[in-house]
Amino acid sequence: MLQLNKNLGQIEQVEHSSAATGLSHVLHFAVNFLRRQYVVVAVAVALTTLLGVVYLNTTPPTFTASARMLIDTRKQEVFQQQLMGRDLIDTAMVESQVEVLKSQTIARAIVKDHHLTENPDFVGAGSSLWGTVTAAIFGAPPPEVRSETELTKRAVGAVTAGLSAKRVGITYVIEVGFQSKSPNGAAQIANAVVQAYINDQLDAKFQATGRATAWMQGRIAELKEQSASADRAVEDFKDKNNMISADGRLVNEQQVGELSSQLVLAKKRTADAQSRLDRIQTILRGDTVDATVADSLNNTIVNRLREKYLDDANKEADWSARFGPNHLAAVNLRTQMKGILASIREELVRLGETYRSDLEIAKLNQEAAEKALAGAVTQSQETNQVKVTLRQLESSAKTLRSQYDSLLQKYTETLQQQSFPVTEARMITPAEPGFKSSPVTNKVLSFAILGGLLLGAGIGWIRESWYRVFHTSDEVENILGKDSISLLPLLPAKKSLPGKLEGPLSGDRKIVARTDDPAWTVISAPFSRYAEEVRSIKLAIDVNRVVKTNKIVGFTSSVPDEGKSTTSTAFAILAAHAKARVILVDCDLRNPSLTRQLAPRAEIGLLDVLSGNARLDDAICRDPATNLAFLPAVVKSRLANSSEILASDAMKTLFESLRGHFDYVVVDLSPLVPIVDVRAAALSFVDSYVLIVEWGKTNIETVQRALRSARPVHDKVIGVVLNKVNFNSLGRYGGGAGSYYKSKLYARYGYVE
Repeated sequence: MLQLNKNLGQIEQVEHSSAATGLSHVLHFAVNFLRRQYVVVAVAVALTTLLGVVYLNTTPPTFTASARMLIDTRKQEVFQQQLMGRDLIDTAMVESQVEVLKSQTIARAIVKDHHLTENPDFVGAGSSLWGTVTAAIFGAPPPEVRSETELTKRAVGAVTAGLSAKRVGITYVIEVGFQSKSPNGAAQIANAVVQAYINDQLDAKFQATGRATAWMQGRIAELKEQSASADRAVEDFKDKNNMISADGRLVNEQQVGELSSQLVLAKKRTADAQSRLDRIQTILRGDTVDATVADSLNNTIVNRLREKYLDDANKEADWSARFGPNHLAAVNLRTQMKGILASIREELVRLGETYRSDLEIAKLNQEAAEKALAGAVTQSQETNQVKVTLRQLESSAKTLRSQYDSLLQKYTETLQQQSFPVTEARMITPAEPGFKSSPVTNKVLSFAILGGLLLGAGIGWIRESWYRVFHTSDEVENILGKDSISLLPLLPAKKSLPGKLEGPLSGDRKIVARTDDPAWTVISAPFSRYAEEVRSIKLAIDVNRVVKTNKIVGFTSSVPDEGKSTTSTAFAILAAHAKARVILVDCDLRNPSLTRQLAPRAEIGLLDVLSGNARLDDAICRDPATNLAFLPAVVKSRLANSSEILASDAMKTLFESLRGHFDYVVVDLSPLVPIVDVRAAALSFVDSYVLIVEWGKTNIETVQRALRSARPVHDKVIGVVLNKVNFNSLGRYGGGAGSYYKSKLYARYGYVE
């Protein structure tokens, strides 16, 4: 049990920890999202806030006043006795009165009583943000000439638009509110709505009562004549069919009831006689007559014989026990007992005959009762045929009489109601000058800011969803399934040589040219972040060499201008500076940018070696400071068959030769998407690949599609390098990686920017 509790505690602790971690990730993602899209969010908030301010300055204020009225049914109970004990108005009725308050009938009455067709606040064009803007641009439109009908319709629309009515909680109180540009006008209209409703209810009741009174007068006279005629028809029908009644029942009905009772009694007597006869016959069918069985018959003779039999039986048992069963006295007693049993049987036979006679008499009485009842029933059925018509006549007479009495009572009540015209509604709180209800500055600005935040967040989310690029190592590993081996920082070309390089910049065709390319930073600034990240690439390649003994490493990318040539050059310079035998080969035959940079004056190169027109040593350029070997790709005209050249046997033979003379064979290849050269090299001579991805620019789907289309390359990729990383912005995406690299703790190890 203790172990179980301990395990449950550990599970709960893990669940709480998981929940806390999930919340932390959500908050962290939200903060990073705002850090990435704060400009968009700020612009959206500024725009919506500006619109809110313009709205506040251009929209005229509106004032709201409220009056309260009560639907009180107890008022009528004072004047109308018929309403005593009646239930109060239900919820549906109260909600119906709310709709009546907001109806156009009430609005038309207010427009008529208060001459609102002459009030510009109700029939004017009004002002709004759009109206103010259009008036400022195009000028105010000329006043319109409207008919009285149009003015009334416009005023009614303005009243219904500004009017509101709602039930207060679950009470019978209704709050009537009205919005107007004038505080006193709002209060005046709110009170007028309540008064108009009360007047409308009084008029409706007076008119309904008058119509009901006129109708009921004629109907009462008609019902009175119909009721009298129905009563006469009932009496005439009874006389015609000789239907005599006593105590409210017909004589024939009483006879049927009495005969039914007699028949039931006769059947009971027959059943009793049959039961006694069956009992006697059952006893007599036995071999011997048991005195104890005969005791169940209510017969004096049988009971005396039974008592005598039992007394002799006791004596016989006593004498047999005292003198033996063969004693003369005991034998005489047994003989006497047999005689008693014979007498009991004879008496039972006589009783059976008597019971049989009683049964015959009972059956005759039952048959006589049945015949009498059948005759009475037949006569009753004939009477019932006539009685159906009688009931119909009586029911019709009773219905007409009830309708007459009810309508006469209702007529009296209606006359009383017409004499005392009252309504259930009354005002309990009159409206006072209204308060400013719109626009509310705090609310408008709050909604504007909130709307700007939501708009900015939505636009930022759309931007990130539509333009999906790599920002962190975790994204590379989770999406591509490859290790992220380095984050190369973005270095401006003019700041790539903070130190003085060894060796002059030479124009000699056999010497590698020194330029301001960031690749040379690995030796000009060996303690820089760039140099350290290139060392990470070298470490990943060295680990792969230990596992698979790979020497030929190809550098490629998905699309052009991602920095693959600079990265391959930086790695080659770093490895050569570490005293390794390194050769850098430019195999981007369609666009040999590396050749134009490192050997711009070269006249022979890779293609000449493959064709046998030049020796390898004659084509190689070297850097005197690092002993880096570079095999340029001197292309004198655009090649269409570059993939066939890379997949040729001559190319494979050449790289097998390079594999034996160098520790690292670094190959700068073309991008994956535009051409198929990289796939051809993968099938021919390249052992492994390093994929270069530009940070924050290269689309994720592009990289995925490039790797899917080049399965041999995908299988040989040892890692991905995120190039041109902006470490100042990296913290917005990678959970504070920017601050991690900026930590002053690294300064003690000679780390510099």
